[in-house]
Amino acid sequence: MEWRKCYLDVILVPLGFLITGGYHVWLWHKVRTQPLTTIIGTNAVGRRFWVSAMMKDNDKKNILAVQSLRNAIMGSTLMATTSILLCTGLAAVISSTYSVKKPLDDIIYGGHGEFMLALKYVTLLTVFIFSFFCHTLSIRFINQVNILINTPQDCTSNIVTPEYVYKLLERGLLLNTVGNRLFHIGLPLLLWIFGPVLVFLCSATMVPVLYNLDFVFESGKGKFEDGNIV
Repeated sequence: MEWRKCYLDVILVPLGFLITGGYHVWLWHKVRTQPLTTIIGTNAVGRRFWVSAMMKDNDKKNILAVQSLRNAIMGSTLMATTSILLCTGLAAVISSTYSVKKPLDDIIYGGHGEFMLALKYVTLLTVFIFSFFCHTLSIRFINQVNILINTPQDCTSNIVTPEYVYKLLERGLLLNTVGNRLFHIGLPLLLWIFGPVLVFLCSATMVPVLYNLDFVFESGKGKFEDGNIV
């Protein structure tokens, strides 16, 4: 009997995650093969030139560099704080005995048993914890860049190079992107509390929205290799 109640959860929730996961695999492939067709790849190319320009003329642009990196740190801090607050709220709900944990059985499809409820909240908690973890690591890398980008080049030209600082910045911003995507995945999971149908619909709707945010052109025209657009 419990299986009959949970069959929609077993089918629709994995299908929704499969749609979202398939899109991100395709996005990763595009970033690797045709980076200039994506926002992620285009921004990465721009950041490479930005780091080089900041370090080359550091005496005049050091304040601009620090302010730009500070804004990135503030964004990661905001998302990390939001993620850990959601984790705290979910932990409070899980440990409570209030009826808020029990959905309205008459109007919501899917399983409502104790195991299914526990699975929903634990999955949500795990996603937001990993989002918090990624954002905190992002802050760590960007803080390193904040110091190294102002290093005098005449003293450490062979150690702290623009390429090294750029790689640190890319790691930090990549972790920020991963943390944001995990946070976005938490939206369909929040709707899972009210049934698996909403999870599938939200996942299917999120893909075209992310596509319009992630891609610059519909077809790739160039690649970026060794500092040149080909």
